[in-house]
Amino acid sequence: MAKTILGIGAHYDDCPFGIPGILLKAIRKNHRVIILSLIGDYSNWKPAQDRAQKIVDGTIEICKDYGAEMRFLDFASINYEVNEQTKRAVAEAIADIKPDVAFMLWPHDHHHDHVVASELSEICLRHGDRMLAVGTPFKRPRQIYLYDNGPRHTIGFEPDTFVNVSDEWPQAIDWLGRLMALVRNEPYDPNKHDGAQRAKETLAMYRGNTAGVRYAEAIRASTAYVQELF
Repeated sequence: MAKTILGIGAHYDDCPFGIPGILLKAIRKNHRVIILSLIGDYSNWKPAQDRAQKIVDGTIEICKDYGAEMRFLDFASINYEVNEQTKRAVAEAIADIKPDVAFMLWPHDHHHDHVVASELSEICLRHGDRMLAVGTPFKRPRQIYLYDNGPRHTIGFEPDTFVNVSDEWPQAIDWLGRLMALVRNEPYDPNKHDGAQRAKETLAMYRGNTAGVRYAEAIRASTAYVQELF
């Protein structure tokens, strides 16, 4: 049976950087893939300038091209914390999505947005029903995995699960590249990789060498599971 796969990130690009190959693999198997970006207000982000809504709308369209549904909450960078209001908003989104498998950011990170997003994800994926009105239907995912956000962000991430994404790699790197071009307000050139794409490729090759394949993505199970992702 088709499953609902949920990836949660702080920003528009967290899942397309961290686990694009895994999400594409799920899409190829006809699972429903939803990405939830907690930050949907980019008006205080310098690269967005006066294009904040265009970045949100463009991200939704790009993700749709790859078979994923992108959703945004209305939090703003650095201006959201773990509190009753934010927990309720995330819990309501999860209740609506009804994930079977969920991916969330690793909690130890140099970027405050990532740290807060990870804590909110952990609380709401496991205990979201407690933030909602009594009797509100709530489905906890049966599996939760953590993913890293790469160099200069993630601290001390040690994966225990490796996924071969070699077949998905061309689409995965283009997905990320198109998002980076959107933010720069430039046409995407598939023959010219930017810094984010180069960082992702280096990381995917490293994970691949660790696992004995060309490209891999690495995740960590939140608890011990029999390893069958989809």
